[in-house]
Amino acid sequence: MSFGGWDFVGSRQDGAPRFRVTSAQFFVGSFVFLVVLGALGLLVLPGLYTGERLGVVDSLFTAASAVCVTGLTVVDTATYFTPLGQAWIAVLIQLGGIGILTLTTLVILGLGRRMSLDLERAGGGHTTVLSHLSQRSLLGAVVRFTFAIELGGAIVLWVLWRGRLGSSAALWPAVFHSISAFCNAGFSIFSHSLMDFRASPLTLVTVSGLIILGGLGFLVLVDLWARARGTGRGRLSLHTKIVLWSSAILLVGGTFGFLVFESPFDLRLLGMPDQVVNAWFMSATARTAGFHTVDYSTASNGSILLTLALMVIGGSPGSTAGGLKTTSVVLLVLMLWSRLRGRSHTSAFGRTIPRDTLERAAGVVIAGFLVLALFVFLLLILELPEHGELDRVHLLEMVFEAHSAFGTVGLSMGATPKLTDGGRLLITLLMFLGRVGPLAFAVSLVNRRNRAREDYRFAQEDVVVG
Repeated sequence: MSFGGWDFVGSRQDGAPRFRVTSAQFFVGSFVFLVVLGALGLLVLPGLYTGERLGVVDSLFTAASAVCVTGLTVVDTATYFTPLGQAWIAVLIQLGGIGILTLTTLVILGLGRRMSLDLERAGGGHTTVLSHLSQRSLLGAVVRFTFAIELGGAIVLWVLWRGRLGSSAALWPAVFHSISAFCNAGFSIFSHSLMDFRASPLTLVTVSGLIILGGLGFLVLVDLWARARGTGRGRLSLHTKIVLWSSAILLVGGTFGFLVFESPFDLRLLGMPDQVVNAWFMSATARTAGFHTVDYSTASNGSILLTLALMVIGGSPGSTAGGLKTTSVVLLVLMLWSRLRGRSHTSAFGRTIPRDTLERAAGVVIAGFLVLALFVFLLLILELPEHGELDRVHLLEMVFEAHSAFGTVGLSMGATPKLTDGGRLLITLLMFLGRVGPLAFAVSLVNRRNRAREDYRFAQEDVVVG
């Protein structure tokens, strides 16, 4: 598969020095391409708007929010876009959710082409976790799981909503929200998101179920499916166990926290069963989904702080969710616990975790917090309060907005439509970094041969810590 003398992965066919695209460059580049394509579509495709067309900055912002499955919006998706425009956003969400790399790799495999090692790692570098599955089997399962779950979710939502909206009118909202929920995008074609369904527990349970399945990650779903069919190995992988336990703890703990913090305020008019379901929904959606049944601009301080924590943690690797990822946070906690107990190694569920994996987890967390701190400061510089007044609410709004963008969550305290063009471009970049990961983005900018030449050591000398 070649073009202009270069094969698909960049090696020359005429004997000249080879140029190869690294997996990180291919991964980041695929999302750049998709964001640009989405923005161009919003700028030039006919029939997408009910009124005035979005400008360049807002088109880029909206496309990035859809591709990076974030859900932050500068306009009301329900009223500003026609059904065709909403469908274009749904396509971008779908491609961004399951990853343009997955689709590209499947096309290459379908054509019978052999992937390079770099492209293989980019398309599914986590296969070492499920080593008994081939690359083709894993990627095929990703697509099958995605469309099967979304189809099931759409059918359930249609059944639940047809009495309220009508059989034909409920079809498109059911399909759109099923895609948006499983991909953890948070886009809604209801003007008030799901606030009108806060007293509809079946709707909230269905949407939160889609969110959770999307946030667990395809590796976990494939592993569980293999165990259920009896085609996998005798035990669940360590990755699956950590993801399931951490997700359960965060969901239950978050539900309890929101119930305590919000039941005296925004949820006080609901009965206890509805309060519990809404608290559960808030716990699920805060970890990168972005739908809401409460107004976060009036939420309690405890709810805001808990939401910030859940947004930072996010979902799990190999999923449609963003954030630092559950496994990264759990590995750091396990490593700290091991050090406190005087152990030189870190283990979980009877397995020792490799040191390289722990170092990668630490790198992801450190890079994430550094990026968040930098962008919060930049937002505060660009988005100064009117008339130069000191406004602590403004600070909280910017912190919330940055965490939501980096975690690809989509929740907002109402600041998104008020951002300047500079602020919107900054949030666009932060959504992109949150989707691809700051480390992957940094590695994509470094030439491989330069990295190889720099892989040497100086003399060792210790530093006092703590």
